[in-house]
Amino acid sequence: MGLFKKIGNALKKTREAIARRIDSLLSHGELDDDFYDELTDILISCDIGVRTSMEIVDSLRERARKNKLRTAEDVRNELKNILKEEFASVDDIEIEYPAIITIIGVNGVGKTTTLGKLSKYFKNLKKDVTLVAGDTFRAAASNQLNEWAERTKTRIIKHAEGADAAAVVFDGISSAKAKKTDVLLVDTAGRLHTKTNLMEELKKIDKVINREYPEAHKYNFIVLDATTGQNALNQISAFNDFVKIDGIILTKLDGTAKGGVVIAIEKDYHLPVVFIGVGEGVDDLEKFDYNEFIDNLF
Repeated sequence: MGLFKKIGNALKKTREAIARRIDSLLSHGELDDDFYDELTDILISCDIGVRTSMEIVDSLRERARKNKLRTAEDVRNELKNILKEEFASVDDIEIEYPAIITIIGVNGVGKTTTLGKLSKYFKNLKKDVTLVAGDTFRAAASNQLNEWAERTKTRIIKHAEGADAAAVVFDGISSAKAKKTDVLLVDTAGRLHTKTNLMEELKKIDKVINREYPEAHKYNFIVLDATTGQNALNQISAFNDFVKIDGIILTKLDGTAKGGVVIAIEKDYHLPVVFIGVGEGVDDLEKFDYNEFIDNLF
């Protein structure tokens, strides 16, 4: 299946929530104040956010008057233009090697699955990959990651449950240097923002990486569950207080009508979405493309 079709399938629920309702609105009236009020509500319901939704609709209202928009297709195309202009300033992340990618996020967002998919993604690019089982807090976490390592035939560095996570990362870096690994993928415990000790551990891991492998290209990617909508923004804020977040990996996009959260993330935090989960298969993790996302949104 092609990338465009995969993203289209992943955004099906969000697209239906927006496009069909726009069609329905215009089938019963014109581009009047009631239409724009209803459109604002539609965008908010897809978790684009109140302020951003109002800004988008205000821009559409002005362009509709200037360009004499009439049909639902006119409206959808102009919405695409507005968002593409907004995202034109987003800095895309191109992974440089050797790379250390630390995966952070709360419990239940799919970090372990994402790590497995990432290992397959980079191996498909003919890169040497090592997994680091840095989640020593949750019972059986390293076993689950080990299953992914076996499934994707990826080297893994792990310690016993309860071990010092920073020590596991230290050993992972030593192995990566010795074996000239292209990509070191670091798992971390599913930290809730209330567990300050775990957040401090994350800062310690970051310090070890900076000290032991300064020449590596370092990336902190937070994994967010698209089904949580606006709550994802709160998670970014909580983690950003402890470590610098470089990008977003959005999971479960195919299971929600709240795909508009991508727009809210960019607007509020100016952070790029780097990868998205577009299904449950091992290859269902794709490099994110804003233009394809927007084209599939309406």
